[in-house]
This record gives sequence, structure tokens and C-alpha cells, in this order.
Amino acid sequence: MWQIVGQTRVVSLLERSLEREALAHAYLFVGPSQVGKMTLALNLAQALNCEVDERPCGECVSCQKIGSAKHVDVQVIGLNQNGNPVLDKAKVEIGIDQVREMQHAASLPPFEGRYKVFIIDGAERLSLEAANSLLKTLEEPVGKVVFILLASDDRLLLTTVVSRCQRLELAPLPAGDMEEALSSRWGIDAPLARLLSRLAHGCLGWALSAAFDSSLLQQRDEKLERLVDIIGADHEERFAYAAQLATQFGQSRDTVYKVLDLWLDWWRDLLLVKVGCGDVITNIDMAATLEEMAGHYSLEQIRGFIDSLQAVKEQLGQNANPRLALEVLMLNIPERKNG
Repeated sequence: MWQIVGQTRVVSLLERSLEREALAHAYLFVGPSQVGKMTLALNLAQALNCEVDERPCGECVSCQKIGSAKHVDVQVIGLNQNGNPVLDKAKVEIGIDQVREMQHAASLPPFEGRYKVFIIDGAERLSLEAANSLLKTLEEPVGKVVFILLASDDRLLLTTVVSRCQRLELAPLPAGDMEEALSSRWGIDAPLARLLSRLAHGCLGWALSAAFDSSLLQQRDEKLERLVDIIGADHEERFAYAAQLATQFGQSRDTVYKVLDLWLDWWRDLLLVKVGCGDVITNIDMAATLEEMAGHYSLEQIRGFIDSLQAVKEQLGQNANPRLALEVLMLNIPERKNG
């Protein structure tokens, strides 16, 4: 059975293609990080090599090998495919040598399955040279070989590469569907399932990681505590915080963007509480703090700072001076009003 949750349209399309034996030679799965792209890619690899009629069964020798990354005809190409840690993915690319090794393997017939499947994880990280080399392979497809590219933002891929693939978009999972799946399928307690379904923003992979690794929620709690402290801090402490974030930005952009997303979630929650929609906030475990804080800001102040947060994310994406942009953001934190 397909292990992916909530992607009914995409799964139905792939099932019809399998039934009609009308497979594309290359697929591009697009969606947020941890939304389920890798799960779907492995499910498709299993379906292509499954040994029974109802595929993927998940139980035959082939499906089991693919699920445990032991099938010689299914390979994952990515930033850390050799088991080496990637310290800063923003500064790492999938290189030409990796693509050439894949191309050589693709030129050989399947060894133990019906299809060779190559999954390129983080395809937007392909170097220009690697992407151009891959393009040649996609333009001249061979027999029993399927390429599956996974990308969070396919705008960073060569348009010619995108045009050679069948593009399938994986949408974030609605909070209600995720909460039900976490409870019924993985046995997660209802209160935790409800919290994770809000915090995950539709990305089930993150919710499952946080469910079984308490350090993720602990880190989030620490960041939220720091956020609340900074909101009530003086300018000196805020500027020190901005300097800290700017230094982190030079080391790992993703880390700082996640912090800014946390800020956006918090101020969006304040907005929702302010307008009487507290039942749909993200940080449901912090409802009391949000309720108290919302009373000290006007609706205009909250909206204004949300605009400032969105603006600084855009500026950082356009290579603005990170320290300056973040210091301006700290100056824009609205003044707390008493009463």
C-alpha cells in the first residue's frame, strides 16, 4: 500500500499510469520540506519493482529492500548520500561527479528488479554543470529507468530540466487530516497530535520527527521563550540578538529563515487572538501568553510588525546586509501599551 498520507490526487495519477504502463521517464515532485516527497518517491520505486499484483504491497522482498535502502536498483542521490554531515546546505551543491556516477549506473540493465530508479533529493541544489549533464540524460531516455527529482522550490531548477519531467505538486496536509493520522496511524496522544498538526504547517514528516524526538519541541520552546524575552527587551538586547542572527545567517541561512517563520507564526497568532479567532492559532500550547500579550498591542501595531517580518525575509532573499536588515526589524517591534 502507498504510505504517503493525504496526497490522493497524486497517488491516483501514479496508479493510473502504472495500470496503463504509461509511465513518464522522469518525475518532479514539488512541495515543502518534509511534506512527503521522499516517501512518495520510495513508494513509486516499490510499485515499479513490486512482486505482486497489488502494488506496492510493502511486504514482498523487493518492497522490503527498497524500504530499507538495500535494493541495488534504487539509488538516492543528494547532498549527504555518502553519510557525511552537511554543515550548511546553502553552500553545498550536488556535483557533476554524482550525476556522472548516476548516468553510468543508468546505462546498465536492472540487476534484481524490473526498473532502475534514481531519486535526486534536493534537485534544486544541482550545480549548473550537473543540471546540464542531467538534462542530456533526460532528453535521451533509456528503457527500464525512471528518474524522480525532489524539490522544495523548482524555480531554482533549470526550466529545461523541469520541462523534461512530469511535475507533480504535493500540497501541505490540512491540520485536521494530520491530527487524525497522527492519532490513528501512529498512536500519538490526542493533545500532542493536535499541537503537532498545528506546528507542522502541513508537513507530516516534521510532525512525526517531533513526535518521536522530544528535543525538537524543546528547541522550539527555547526559541519561543527567547522571542518573548526580546519583545520585552530594551534596544541594546535587541541589537545583540540581531547581531547573533546575522552571524548565524552567514553560516546557515535556513536556520535564520526558520527563526523568522517562528516570529511570523507568533505575530499571526496575536492577530488571530486580537480579532477573536483564537481557536485557529498555531501555538495552541501558548494560548494564555498570547491572550495576555494581545491586550497590549493594537491591531494596527500587530499588522505593521507582520509586514516588517515579511519585508525582512524578502530583503534577506535579495542579499541585503543581514545585520542592518535585522537591526531595523528590531527597531520596528511595536511599543507595548499598558492596560
